[in-house]
Amino acid sequence: MELETLQIIWFILVAVLFTGFFFLEGFDYGVGILLPFIAREDRERRAVINTIGPFWDGNEVWLVTAGGAMFAAFPEWYATLFSGFYPALIIMLLALIIRGVAFEFRSKSDNPSWRALWDWSIFAGSAIPALLWGVALANIIRGVPIDADMNYAGGFLTLLNPYALLCGIASLSIFTLHGAVFLTLKTKGKLYDSSMSVAKKAWAPATILSFFFAAYTYLETDLFARLGINPGIVPVFSVIALASVIFLLKNSSSGWAFAMTGIAIAFSTVTIFLGLFPRVMVSSLNPDWSLTIYNASSSEYTLGIMSIVALIFVPLVLIYQGWTYWVFRQRIGTDSELEY
Repeated sequence: MELETLQIIWFILVAVLFTGFFFLEGFDYGVGILLPFIAREDRERRAVINTIGPFWDGNEVWLVTAGGAMFAAFPEWYATLFSGFYPALIIMLLALIIRGVAFEFRSKSDNPSWRALWDWSIFAGSAIPALLWGVALANIIRGVPIDADMNYAGGFLTLLNPYALLCGIASLSIFTLHGAVFLTLKTKGKLYDSSMSVAKKAWAPATILSFFFAAYTYLETDLFARLGINPGIVPVFSVIALASVIFLLKNSSSGWAFAMTGIAIAFSTVTIFLGLFPRVMVSSLNPDWSLTIYNASSSEYTLGIMSIVALIFVPLVLIYQGWTYWVFRQRIGTDSELEY
């Protein structure tokens, strides 16, 4: 297989991995963000945590895999991204560590103060990455100062521009909505009623912020200049899916509503990758200094070996994770057997 073909294949695979990550970890983050607000009593909070208990660490594997794929397939992209965004990524990593520890430590004591500490840790460990992922994506789309040697030439404050912050708030809101809709799918009784109420309230800000972000993207970036692949009706489907969520919630169609928030997230991510192609990071200093799948990739031999490994193991991982979701498909309430 030719090098250019392998480069395109691995760009697609990285896009698929990030799309899967945002779809799965998105509701994960949303549930964590809503934990201190949607459940008042300890048993209710334990039930909320149990809705994602079997899934959260498996969902994060998608991020590890996407990062590994970037490192192996596009080392220059990985080096520039992780060196330039290093402070933000460290903050995100610390938040994820605190979140993982909180899931494990919360049940170690019945003391209300102890559990409240870890509940708010779960909130912070979910909200911070949800915000920072939007900031990171926005900067990749808008462009950051990358010099001729593929080195990031800006600072931490460079990343905190108005466009990136709007994207961060939008991603935080859409993940919160995604998590609320997931809870309507996984809870019963009083928790279901609370989740349905919160999901309906979360829809409007998520939709409005997403609209403003799309409009700002049109004004601030070249994503709609068709430099990459014309996304066609993909972003239209994303808008329609997000708009339909409120109507599905009002008709108590939780499954379809969750599918629509997932489609909105997935199609938005796909639109970004299509608009960027063949670029992977845009240089705001000189368009010719942008990183592409061609100047940032590994050798043909490396990509070929990776393709064989991915062909064998990716289907196995998908089958196993799908089986996990099927096994733990039942709804959870305060009368269920709880762990956390």
